[in-house]
Amino acid sequence: MLWNIDLTLVDVAIVTRDAYAEAFRAVTGRPLVKLVPPLGRPDSEIIFETLAVNGIVAEDGHLPAFISALATAFADRRKRLPKEGRALPGARDALKAVARLDGVVQTVLTGTIKGNAVLKLQAFGLDKYIDFELGGYGEEVYPKATLLQVAQGRAKARLGTPFTAANTVVIGDSARDVQAAKIGGAAMIGVASGRSMEAELRAAGADVVLPDLSNASEVVAAVAGLTSPVVARGPVSPAS
Repeated sequence: MLWNIDLTLVDVAIVTRDAYAEAFRAVTGRPLVKLVPPLGRPDSEIIFETLAVNGIVAEDGHLPAFISALATAFADRRKRLPKEGRALPGARDALKAVARLDGVVQTVLTGTIKGNAVLKLQAFGLDKYIDFELGGYGEEVYPKATLLQVAQGRAKARLGTPFTAANTVVIGDSARDVQAAKIGGAAMIGVASGRSMEAELRAAGADVVLPDLSNASEVVAAVAGLTSPVVARGPVSPAS
């Protein structure tokens, strides 16, 4: 199972924007005037578009330099995350409940670069449920559908099982997440907690649409209904 992070599990937009502004200045020597909206896109794409709308002609070294600067700027602000950001309602309980399903491994499919993805979830104690080594991240210069296939390949190499729409579930808040799942080969649970309304998620082709994550039983039922076989384990400790 692959979770989107921003506006699905957490909202840390203020800190993210500040980190982008510092990274932009570090790389270009100029203040950031306009940051393009994320819209479910990977950081690599956001970086190129942000450079363009601010009048910077992208060069070969810009992307790696910006990613490095963004990682540093975000890490410098990590203590602000729990103060100025929030875990979305039900996120912790949903992750914990899904962890009880037999055979389920939880990772992330996110536009965020890996280091920042870890920090976002650590800030709210959500990282303990995630296997970060199997995910797809924003520094990998691929569209999100390809990131999904990259993550499926990592899971196959680790677990020895081919991953298809029959045993892969993506959960995210935007129509773009839905499109990535459908193209990349995964079932899709849309959560109307962020960028897209329930009707938009359904129109994009989500298999299940939930208003939010506040009902963990609904999340578990959706995952179980989209994968086979999935059998619940007994209770686990909060740290599991």
